[in-house]
Amino acid sequence: MSWNPALEPGCPDEVGVDAIDTLIVPRSRDLGGFEVRRALPAPKRQMVGPFIFFDQAGPAELLTGQGVDVRPHPHIGLGTVTYLYRGDFHHRDSTGADQIILPGELNWMVAGRGVSHSERTSATARTGPHSLFGIQTWLALPESHEDMEPSFEHHEKHALPLIEDQGLSVRLILGAAYGKTAPAKMLSETFYADVGLAAGARLPMPDNHEDRGIYIVEGSISIAGQDFEAPQMMVFRPGDRITVAAGDRGARLMILGGATFSGPRYIWWNFVASSKERIEEAKAEWRAKDWGNGRFDLPVSDRDEHIPLPE
Repeated sequence: MSWNPALEPGCPDEVGVDAIDTLIVPRSRDLGGFEVRRALPAPKRQMVGPFIFFDQAGPAELLTGQGVDVRPHPHIGLGTVTYLYRGDFHHRDSTGADQIILPGELNWMVAGRGVSHSERTSATARTGPHSLFGIQTWLALPESHEDMEPSFEHHEKHALPLIEDQGLSVRLILGAAYGKTAPAKMLSETFYADVGLAAGARLPMPDNHEDRGIYIVEGSISIAGQDFEAPQMMVFRPGDRITVAAGDRGARLMILGGATFSGPRYIWWNFVASSKERIEEAKAEWRAKDWGNGRFDLPVSDRDEHIPLPE
């Protein structure tokens, strides 16, 4: 598939660096064997469009027998996106989903009123040395869908639209951009894509979304003659035409955004909501552990343990 000819690459110097509304340097933390970098929420920016949480996991090299074991835990009021560059995860949730996710594929779980899930390195990966590198992000749900029933979608790599041109590739993960639409059902205006740029290649950002951001996974980019290195996130002013150019080592980016919400969201632990009352109700139900009789159950094939509510 070729690059959309309607896109005019332009020049990175057509805008000034003041087009960057917010520049975010992710906070890093060591989870014992691999590092996680968190870009959202940030002190000066809670959301980019519907995106309210953005974590980079790895890159990490794991030995035979080692792996990640995120025990069953709850969510409300959000959709989770897992996207891997290397490694795998075994996803199981209370909707009944039981899915291995591989690089370039999409797991899209909508929590709605309440869901629980676990994410573990697969048994196959643990049989030898393996890598882990990927992004997990949450999208807040619009108020009209906060109480919907939870759902899960998995889409393989070949199902995600791919746009390619000399020195450039864009794999659309969620939403709509560049005249293409990804297959997962969206509940608000969204775009999210995995971008690879060769040295000097240029990418025009979608200009039909109010909120737009870039996360630099690897390499560097230039905007208005100023260089930005991985890992950083930048959020742009609405309306400006933005084109970025890759540095001399090329770049890998995640581009994201969509429509802004009418108001902020409350976020506590794994819960996102438009009101504090919704979060308090979810806290009480997870603490009660009355599985299957309220908003929460445990994954059918991963019921022996769970993460307790933080005190």
